[in-house]
Amino acid sequence: MDWVAALPPGGDRSYNACLVLVDRYRKTPMFLPCHKDDTAVDTAIMIWNKVIRHKGLFQNIISDRDPKFTSAS
Repeated sequence: MDWVAALPPGGDRSYNACLVLVDRYRKTPMFLPCHKDDTAVDTAIMIWNKVIRHKGLFQNIISDRDPKFTSAS
């Protein structure tokens, strides 16, 4: 799981970033348009609505420990 940020705004909601998820077993990437200032809660809701509801729960998630998820706030 990683973010590609600082993209030019696009789409009907002016997305400016992309969350990249890769299914380790199928080796298929998923690209989810998002905003670079989305919170951890926003990201979790997006993953639930756009991925888990259609593909099922993940066995595990590997991330780069983005401050969005590791901050104490």
